[in-house]
Amino acid sequence: MSDKSDSVLLVGSVPLESAEAVFRTCSRELGEHLECLPDGEVGDRTIWVVFQAYRVFHEHPDLVTLQRPQRGPQPWIPGDLTDVGRFAIKDGVEDVQFTDLKYASAALESYRTFRRLRDAGMIPAAVRFQVCLPTPLGGMCWFFQRPGELDRLIPSYQAAMIHEVEKILAQIPAQDLAIQWDVCWEVLELEGVFPWVPAGDPWQRYVDEVRALSAAIPEEVLLGYHFCYADLGHRHMKQPQDLGLSVRMANTAVAEAGRRVDWVHMPVPRDRSDDAYFMPLQDLSVGDTRVFIGLIHHTDGLAGTRKRLATAQRYLSHFGVATECGFGRREPDTLPELLRIHRETAALLRP
Repeated sequence: MSDKSDSVLLVGSVPLESAEAVFRTCSRELGEHLECLPDGEVGDRTIWVVFQAYRVFHEHPDLVTLQRPQRGPQPWIPGDLTDVGRFAIKDGVEDVQFTDLKYASAALESYRTFRRLRDAGMIPAAVRFQVCLPTPLGGMCWFFQRPGELDRLIPSYQAAMIHEVEKILAQIPAQDLAIQWDVCWEVLELEGVFPWVPAGDPWQRYVDEVRALSAAIPEEVLLGYHFCYADLGHRHMKQPQDLGLSVRMANTAVAEAGRRVDWVHMPVPRDRSDDAYFMPLQDLSVGDTRVFIGLIHHTDGLAGTRKRLATAQRYLSHFGVATECGFGRREPDTLPELLRIHRETAALLRP
């Protein structure tokens, strides 16, 4: 990525009805601050990996649906972090294969819109198309809780995810593309949230995952990592104590990827503008990798954002800004104000 001090990262989801609306709106409001632009994870993908539940797992011939969401606003949309689809391997099935996770088809459809708008001058020429993908553990862990099943399923799912990347690379020029791995369940596993995780050491599993997923992406493609504590109803599954784990995971991603990592993103809760939260940034060791700190919050506006920004600047001199997670679950009428906060925060970082 460039060394612009006023860069903004859009983490992923945006509460608009179509990719075209996302591209037009975000480019108009933030185009000069963006290196890459996501499609907003619109439609089925709004609730992050939930669309895997009903588009992949529910329809899979070798899986059985144990539970569907009961408390959400629409079918398959959970009402809270416990109200999700649950699945299991059917009795007698030895090997489960995944052939289409549907990320590539969504990306290719959005890219056609992106290219049309960029060719028309509505997106800056240098901006890349950003594809956000869950890690294999993130794509599965919420939905499979029977002992031993994740150990059987994740290798196949990881191979399928890498195939999704290959399909994207086959049709989107590398110089037009940025790929972000959304690292959520690994964070929460390391924080001790889950009792049903796969066997083995979670840190080594994360290292192995970084190596495998980064190797699938050629150097010409921008590569980023978003470290996440989950966001449903604007609530984390666990509040981070500080940036310590995010810093450690960022350092490891850069050291173990086997190729350049262009950016890392780490979250800041709204109520944390204290030195203790940001102090681990002193241990960041990522070289030229761009750092985006998710310190923008709509609910306390520019004033609250400036407090978090001021503390972060005591521990890191150069970074870009973002929200702590995607904001696709936010009410659409809050979007203009939220984008304004992004723009004005970016202006504060100019030398």
